[in-house]
Amino acid sequence: MSVKTALRVIEIIETYAREKRALPLSELARLLDVPVSSCLALIRTLTGLGYLYETGRRQGYYPTGRLLAMAQRIARADPVLDRVYPSLVELREATRETIVFAKLTQDGRVVYLDVLDSPHTIRYAPVAGEFKDVHANSLGKALLSLLEGPAREALLAGMPMTRYNERTLITREALFADLDRSRQRGWFMNSGESIPDVGAIAWPVTLSGEHYAISVGGPIYRIEPEQENYARILRAACTALEQQA
Repeated sequence: MSVKTALRVIEIIETYAREKRALPLSELARLLDVPVSSCLALIRTLTGLGYLYETGRRQGYYPTGRLLAMAQRIARADPVLDRVYPSLVELREATRETIVFAKLTQDGRVVYLDVLDSPHTIRYAPVAGEFKDVHANSLGKALLSLLEGPAREALLAGMPMTRYNERTLITREALFADLDRSRQRGWFMNSGESIPDVGAIAWPVTLSGEHYAISVGGPIYRIEPEQENYARILRAACTALEQQA
């Protein structure tokens, strides 16, 4: 029950992030697909703690600034992101493309830990906390390259290699061949393999014994002509971060 309640709280936060408006109790309950009585109990608790407020009688509820303030305090104290953030900013300034910092989860997916958006109007726009499949993601490929053969085989053994389009690598043989080519040329690439017309290059970085990866992503027409240049900048940033350890 406690786990289910925690999940409901997260779903409430995500619902407000998606809807971007005050929500009456009945509508929030409908969007969450929960009984109104259960939703009311959660709303009363969050309101009592100062995370939600009633915008007007029968007008609905909306998050207060307390949620943002707490999130900012947590983010500022992140021991890993605090260390890599200046390098991520420098990469975005050098490439003017979206920069993503990620690692593998225990179940073998890529999780985006931080995202710095490109200043371009047309850009790749993921969000921190997203999960991606390793086989169709430049960061996933970079992270796979750090695993020993048996560990890599074990990770992929029970994982479906979803075909997103005709460019997606859907066999381990094709993926391993791509990893070998990527190591030799000096960058790991996703060229429209998961999202059409979106490309990214990535490189791994090891910090305090933990494996991470950083990518530069954007429209393929901007990324592909700059692959070698961006790869050089990215490798230099990763090497500098590892030398700070």
